[in-house]
Amino acid sequence: MKDIREYSDKLDGAVGFAAIDLTNGRTYCHLCELQFPTASSIKIPILIGMFRAMRAGEFAIDDKLTLEKKDIVGGSGHLNATIEKEPLTLTVRELMTAMIETSDNTATNRCIRMVGMNRVNSILDELGLPAIRLQRVMMDSAAAIAGRENIATPVAMARLVEMLYRNTAAPASDCRSMLDIMRLVKGGMNKALPAGVDIASKTGGIPGVKNQAGVIYLKDRPFVLSIYAAYLGDPKLDPVEDLTRVAFRYFERLSRANKYGHLVR
Repeated sequence: MKDIREYSDKLDGAVGFAAIDLTNGRTYCHLCELQFPTASSIKIPILIGMFRAMRAGEFAIDDKLTLEKKDIVGGSGHLNATIEKEPLTLTVRELMTAMIETSDNTATNRCIRMVGMNRVNSILDELGLPAIRLQRVMMDSAAAIAGRENIATPVAMARLVEMLYRNTAAPASDCRSMLDIMRLVKGGMNKALPAGVDIASKTGGIPGVKNQAGVIYLKDRPFVLSIYAAYLGDPKLDPVEDLTRVAFRYFERLSRANKYGHLVR
C-alpha cells in the first residue's frame, strides 16, 4: 500500500501497520514486526486470560467482587469516581466490560491480579505470539521509566484479533463474547469508518503513543486492522484514524470487485 509508506515517511513519529484480509488470509504490512508500546491494547490478551480462567472454573462471569479505595489507579476509566465515595461491588462481566469499553485501569489491574501476568504471557506463547508481552500493571510509571513496557508488534496483535474472529483463541462462544465487549469501544478507527460498518476493537493511548487493533466487518470483505504509532510529536496527530481511512478505501474497493478487478458491485 503505497499511501501508507508515504504517510509514514512524512509522519513526525513512527507507525506500524498490519491488515489481514479475512476472506483469503493475505496480510499487508508496514513496519509490522517492530515492537511498539501497547498502552491499553494489551487489555485484549488480558481479556482472553479472564475467559480462560473462567473456563478453568476459577470464577464465573456473574460472580461479584468489590473494589475499594486501595484499588484505585489513575488514567482512563469511569469507576474511580464511585469508588472514591464508597466501595463498589460489580460482577466479573462488569469488571471486564469496564476494562475494555472505557479502558478503566482500576478494573484492568484487578483483572491482572485475578489471572496473573505469567498466565497471560503463557497464553500468548501457546498461541505463538511471543512478540506480545504483558510486563507491568497499568499506571506503573517507575516500570515505564525503566523501560518495562507492555509491548506488541502490529502483526502479532493482528494475528491475536484474527484468532478471536476465527474462534481459535478460545472456545467459539467465548470468542463471540469477547468481540461483543470489544464492539463497545470507540476510537480513531471508528471515526474513519462510514456509518453502519461494525467494528470490534481495542484502543491504546499514552503520551507519544496511539494505537488500535480490531476486526472491521466490511460486508463481503471483513478484515483485521492493527495500527501502532509511537514517538508522536503532536498530540493532535492520529495515525490510527488517518490510516484506517486508507485501509478502508482499499478493502471497500476489493469488496466490490471480482478476483480479476472488475468492479461488479
